[in-house]
Formats: sequence, structure tokens, C-alpha cells
Amino acid sequence: MTVTHDAPERGPLILGSGGRIGRAFRMLEAGGYWPAAARPLWHGRRDADYSWDMLTEVPPRDDRLSEVSGMIVLAGGRSGGDIAPDEAADLARAALDLAAREGIGPVLLCSSQAVYGPAPGPHSEDGPLAPLGPYGQAKHAMEVAAAGAACALRIGNVAGCDMLLRNAAHGPVTLDRFADGQGPKRCYIGPLSLARIMTGLLARGRDLPAALNLAAPGTVSMSDLLGAAGLSFTWREAPDDALPDLRLDLTRLAGLVPLDPEWGRPHTLLAEARLAGWEPAS
Repeated sequence: MTVTHDAPERGPLILGSGGRIGRAFRMLEAGGYWPAAARPLWHGRRDADYSWDMLTEVPPRDDRLSEVSGMIVLAGGRSGGDIAPDEAADLARAALDLAAREGIGPVLLCSSQAVYGPAPGPHSEDGPLAPLGPYGQAKHAMEVAAAGAACALRIGNVAGCDMLLRNAAHGPVTLDRFADGQGPKRCYIGPLSLARIMTGLLARGRDLPAALNLAAPGTVSMSDLLGAAGLSFTWREAPDDALPDLRLDLTRLAGLVPLDPEWGRPHTLLAEARLAGWEPAS
């Protein structure tokens, strides 16, 4: 039986809203900061707007699915690699099966810059993929499973959801220091800017590329980010295989949605992380 509801215009169906980015997005919406008028339909395994165990259950029928403005697939493994590639691929296929059944599109599949492996870049979407470790391999497996049916977003570090700020919030962390005296530089995006870009891509409709790099313009020094947050850290000499800089080519993304250089500044990243629930432990 199909569940029916009397509800206003729908935003996207967001699969995996119980994960780190999903919780950040829900905090933005609860605080009135979601960058679109239509409310998303939040998915979780239990006790969500749309409850469904993606790996064990047939997705329930729900009339709201015919009204959503696309799909964002956050489900698929957290940084740290606690999901196997075959399981990640199964999640992607389950999401796409639901999208096909209900006619939902476009579909944004959340991948990661980790699919490029430990090379400085700037990485373009057409360049080689060389993921190392379970997390990057799981994201690559998701992309393969979704090839031709979704736009894979190769996302940089999401401020407040990333391991650096999460760990530093609870005590001092250690950063590599390279020969120039600087720490690692990475591509970052704040949760609000991430939501802003995603909703902008969905608004363009189904004609999206197979893959898109997604980050704020430029790179940010991890030491500058921690310094702006007032968080302490210690240095260690960088090992020979450490990567001082990892850059993404955002040309393709910039042709689809506006990008503001301010989004990549440490103070903006931290402000967005706080809006989405991140804060240092007291």
C-alpha cells in the first residue's frame, strides 16, 4: 500500500541523512539556513521522513517520492573506511533502483576527492583515478556502479564533518610540516556552501555531467584553519610520502553554478561548520 500525505512543494530526497554530512544538513535546515525554499525529504534506516534500510529492504511506496526535486545520495561510507567497496556499490545501486522506479532525477552521488589518490593535482574529472585505502576504494566502487545514471560529486573536505576539525575539537592534533615550513593544504567546502551548490545543480535538471569536482575555490592550509578556530596543534616533520598540497580543477563546476572565493576562507569555513553543529569541546 502507498502511504499518502498532504504536503507542500518538496525539496530533494536525501538518502543517508543520519551520517555526518546529513546531520550537518539537517542542522542547517532546523536553523533556517537551508538554501532553498522547499524542504528536503530526509531518509534514514529508522524514524526518518522516509525510513528504509537500503541494503535489506524493498523501498516502501510513498506518494511524496513523486514530488521530490531530485535525489542526493549521502549514503556510502564515512571517511575512515568503515564500509567495503561491494557494500558501497550496493548502496549506489539501491538508490538508483529507487530513482528509476519513481522517476526521480537528477541524482547526485556523493563521492570524494579520495578517488584521485595521493597526487597533488590539480585533478580534472577526466584524469586518472587511483584510490588508496578502503574509503577511496568504496567511493570509486560507487561511481562504477552508478556510471551513466548519476552525477558523481568528488567532494573535498567538508568543514566540521572532516577528521581534522572533528579531532581538533577534542584536543591537540599533529600536523605535518614540510620543507617550506608550511602544513598540508587541502580543498575544503563548508556545509552551507555544499548545500548551496547541490541545490543549484539539482535546479539545472537532469543534464549534468557524469562527474564533478566539488570544493570551494583554492586550497586552505590546515594550520591556518586550526589557527583561525583557536585550536592547538603540534608539528612533526613530514614523512617522505606526505602530500603537501592537493588541488581540484573546478572549471567544470564553475560553468554550472556560481562559486565564491570567500567560501574557501578559514573564517567562512568555520562559520558554516558552526551553523551546521560543529563546535570545540568545552
